[in-house]
Amino acid sequence: MALTMLNGLLIKDSSPPMLHQISKTPQLDAFNYQSCFMQDLFAHFPDVLFIHRTYNPRGKVLYTFLVDGPRVQVEGPLARAVYFAIPTNEDARGLAQMFQVFKKFNPAWERITTILVDPHFLLLPTLTMEFPAAEVLLSAFHICKFLQGKFYQLSLEQPVQSVLLSSLQSTMCSATAGNLRKLYTLLNTCIPPSRLPELHSHWLLNDRIWLAHRWRSRAQSNRYFQTLEVTAHVLSQFFGATPFEKQGMASVFRYMQQNPSDKANLSLVESPQDSQPPSDASPENPNTEQLVEARIQHSLNAICTGPAAQLCLGELAVVQKSMHLIGSGSEKMNIQILEDTHNVQPQSPASCSCYFNQAFHLPCRHILAMLSARQQVLQPDMLQTQWTSGCATSLDSILGSKWSASLDKHLAVTLLTEEVGRLLEHCSKEEFERRYSTLRELADSWIGPYEQVQL
Repeated sequence: MALTMLNGLLIKDSSPPMLHQISKTPQLDAFNYQSCFMQDLFAHFPDVLFIHRTYNPRGKVLYTFLVDGPRVQVEGPLARAVYFAIPTNEDARGLAQMFQVFKKFNPAWERITTILVDPHFLLLPTLTMEFPAAEVLLSAFHICKFLQGKFYQLSLEQPVQSVLLSSLQSTMCSATAGNLRKLYTLLNTCIPPSRLPELHSHWLLNDRIWLAHRWRSRAQSNRYFQTLEVTAHVLSQFFGATPFEKQGMASVFRYMQQNPSDKANLSLVESPQDSQPPSDASPENPNTEQLVEARIQHSLNAICTGPAAQLCLGELAVVQKSMHLIGSGSEKMNIQILEDTHNVQPQSPASCSCYFNQAFHLPCRHILAMLSARQQVLQPDMLQTQWTSGCATSLDSILGSKWSASLDKHLAVTLLTEEVGRLLEHCSKEEFERRYSTLRELADSWIGPYEQVQL
C-alpha cells in the first residue's frame, strides 16, 4: 500500500523525476529521488551544498541535500531541496554509493566549493573522497541546534538557560567575530567547567565556519534559521516519526505537493541584499505554529531518553492534527483534543488527568498542547528523573518499571464508578433506593460505617 502511494505521489509530481529508485521490500533498503526541477535548481546553484540527516525509529536515515549560499533566494521550507536519498547502510560503502548516484545525474557536482554538515557527521573521509575539491564545514544551523540541545540537557537554572538561549539566538543572527567571542566567554562563565568540553565552544572561534554564514544580514539570518527549523521539523514529523520509510517519504512528497508555493516563489537569479526586517509573526501564522512545534520537538529530543521522546512525539503528532483550548484558569487549563476533556496542571512538574500521563508520568498530548499554545518548550523539571536523557537503558525496562498495576486497578474502578453513577441518575426513585441501599451495605462492610464513608 505504501509503495503504491509513494509511486502515485511521484507520478503526480508536477516536475517529473529524472532519478527515481525504490526498493521492492516492505521497507526501503535504498532510495534515491531527484526531480527535473531539483536537478535544474542544483545546476544553477551548485556552489554550497547543505546536507541534513533525519533518522526514523528503525535507524534508517534520510539524507536531504539543499542548495545554500548568497545567490539562492527561496520561499518555503523544502524549496531548496535538490536530492533525497536513503542509503542501504550508513557506512563508508553505503554513503559512497549514494554520493556516486548523485554525481552521475548531476554533472554540476564538480563546481561544489563548500559542503555544510552537522556535528555528528562522522564519515567525513568518505565525503572528502567523493568531493575532493569541496571544503567540508560545520553548518551554523546545526551548531545552533547542537548548543540548544546541550543547554536543555545541562538542567541549568532557568534565568541562566534563558540568557544563554537568548544570546545564542542573537549571535546566530549577527555572527561577527566580536559577538562569537562574547558568546564563547559567556559559555565559559555560565557552564560548569566539568561540562564545558561537551559544548565544543571552540567552534565559535573557528572563523572559517562563520564566514560561510556571516554574509547574511540580521533579517536574512532570522529567516534562514526559521526556514531550516521548519524544514527539519517537517522531515522529522513525516519521515522521522514512522518506522516505515515508504510511508514517511510518501508523507514528505504529499507535503511538497500541498505546498506548491515552495517552487513558485523560487527565483533562479542572483538576489540583492535584503536588510528589511521580517514581518511580525502572530500565533495565527502557520509558520509560527510550525516553528513552535519544532522547538517543542527539539526540546523533547534533547531532554528525554529515546523511548520517552518517541512516546511523547506520538502524542505531539495528535496535537498537530487537532488542538483546541477550551478554557483556562489561574491554576488549571481545560484541554480538549478530539476526544475527552482533561485537566492540566501547568506548574512543574506538569501533570494531566489523562491515562497516558498518569501511567507514564510523561508529557501527554494535552500538556504539549498547552506548551504549543503558550509558545513554550519542554523544561527538564517537567520530567521525572528516570525519563531524563542518559538515565534509562531500554524501553522495555522503563515500561516494565513504570506501568503500575495499582494504577490500572484505580482507573478500572474509576470507569466502573462513573458507569454506575450514570445508571443511578436515570433509574426510578424506587430502583435508586434499592440500588443505593445495596451499595451502602457493600461500602459499610468493606470500608466502614456511614459516618466515615460518604457515597
